Amino acid sequence: MNGSLAVIGAGTILSGDWRAPVIADADTIVVRDGKITAVGMQSDLQAEVDTSKYVIDAVGTTVAPGLIDSHCHVVLGDYTPRQKTVDFLASYVHGGITSIVSPGEIHAPGRPSTASGVKALAIAAKECFDNFHPNGMTVHAGAVVLEPTLQEKDFAELQAAGVHLAKFGFGRYSDPADGLAQVTWAKQYGITVMCHSGGASIPGSKPITPDHLMLLAPQVCGHINGGPTSLAEEGVDRIMDETDMALQLVQAGNVRQAVRIINRAVEKDVFDRVVIGSDTPTGTGVMPLGVMKTVAELSSLSDVDPGMVWAAATGNNANIWDLPAGFIAVGRAADIVIIDAPWGSTKDDALGALSVGDIPGISAVITGGIVRTLRSRNTPQAARAAKVTPPIEHLESSGH
Repeated sequence: MNGSLAVIGAGTILSGDWRAPVIADADTIVVRDGKITAVGMQSDLQAEVDTSKYVIDAVGTTVAPGLIDSHCHVVLGDYTPRQKTVDFLASYVHGGITSIVSPGEIHAPGRPSTASGVKALAIAAKECFDNFHPNGMTVHAGAVVLEPTLQEKDFAELQAAGVHLAKFGFGRYSDPADGLAQVTWAKQYGITVMCHSGGASIPGSKPITPDHLMLLAPQVCGHINGGPTSLAEEGVDRIMDETDMALQLVQAGNVRQAVRIINRAVEKDVFDRVVIGSDTPTGTGVMPLGVMKTVAELSSLSDVDPGMVWAAATGNNANIWDLPAGFIAVGRAADIVIIDAPWGSTKDDALGALSVGDIPGISAVITGGIVRTLRSRNTPQAARAAKVTPPIEHLESSGH
């Protein structure tokens, strides 16, 4: 049975649900065929633990849904042309990122702008990553980059091909307002549109203002805290108060704005719209710990509980993009990380470490019910390391 395992001995299990970030009265998760089949106390689940191929003892540490990077710039394969780096996605798994959402394969060299080329790139990226899982990661790729050459029939073709993501902000529009038809058609055909916001991030692109966003009305306001340059505060507040757009906070943006936005989201009771991504690789670089770093920054600098912040990087992302992972719950994809305070931290568990801005140590990453890494090569070492029975020698001996 593929992906047959049990995680036992959890001191804390994070749910991915910001309304109830910690699962009470649970120390065990059972996985079968890559999905979570039970969450509860080991005393109640011992029979299923005993029949698991692998048993992972979390030794009192924190078990959480794997992070989802809702803004990761893939192209094709595990290579970034923007930073000329190979195997960066496999490295992101070592940063606790088990799924990513592409905001369009905009870094493809010679990226086309014709309708046929735009569609071909999106469909090729989607289908390639349907079959390619670097270090077990799920890559939701093939976000069509909206161009003025696209007509309504093109969106019907994209829908038929299974494309369900789109990005606005890098097409050859003389004025971003001219993209209203393409954004409207995309939404009409069931495609989730993420729109660039703020200052231009690559040569040839244009700033997108609050007025543009209000007109275009995408489902997701990409990097509302800046990618890298943020909207003015009054513009951000308009988006928060006058629309229902998802509010994406990214590492490659303005930290001060991110803190203000997440605090205000709690105040205005719109935290379900807050989603987290890295917006890398870009000019900011390749950042395997980009999402984890954002979670630590927001947990320590804002007034928001670290468990809620973790949910913004997991369950909230899953809800906005309708993804199978993101929660520790029966029926969800078994993408799980085991984390603890790092060696030398002033706190004694992962949530405590996040509350003071420390990056937790990862001692196991599981995707689809399969252990992909043990000791992370990117985080600090966890103070307490998960133990796997029977041992997975190729992971343990590699130091990964």
